[in-house]
Amino acid sequence: MSAEPVEVTVEKRSRYDVESLLAVAVEVFGERGYDGTSMDDLARAAGITKSSFYHHVKGKEELLRRSLDRALGGLFAALEAAEAGEGAAVRRLEELLRGSVALLVAELPHVTLLLRVRGNTETERSALARRREFDHRVTALVAAAEAEGDLRISADPALAARLVFGLINSLTEWYRPGGELGEAALADAVVELALSGLRVRPAE
Repeated sequence: MSAEPVEVTVEKRSRYDVESLLAVAVEVFGERGYDGTSMDDLARAAGITKSSFYHHVKGKEELLRRSLDRALGGLFAALEAAEAGEGAAVRRLEELLRGSVALLVAELPHVTLLLRVRGNTETERSALARRREFDHRVTALVAAAEAEGDLRISADPALAARLVFGLINSLTEWYRPGGELGEAALADAVVELALSGLRVRPAE
């Protein structure tokens, strides 16, 4: 039994560019999964012929790569800004968390797609390798905050980093931009929840 075609609401226009086709592709990938999406599906969703689609991109993996690069590029930009910042490591960690929330709000479909890759293609395996590098560098930042005495030394840095970003990643399951909860309030809540159990309390 064939799957029902995914209906994507896009502006119908005579000329498409890579950016507009990427938006279509990411939405269809989100509905069908990357492996379950064909170029026929993408062309139908965009309302153009498959040959017209190929005029702009080489295939669906190029669109996947562009989407993952956007999400990863934003994450690494936030990380590098935190690493280069001045002051205590815990403050730089907080800035990284805020930057990551801002990226998720701005690029929600792309971040969501990044979190769903499983390594079935070379593009996905490359993205997973970059995610491991990101996790390693976040772990180093957590370890630095522990060494400075601002986070509990009983918390394993790698585990703490995974738990903190697990909280941020969970936002993709329910957060929708434009709702009552704005980016600043969302970032405040994430920082409070993520770091409240890790910070050294005054009595300690």
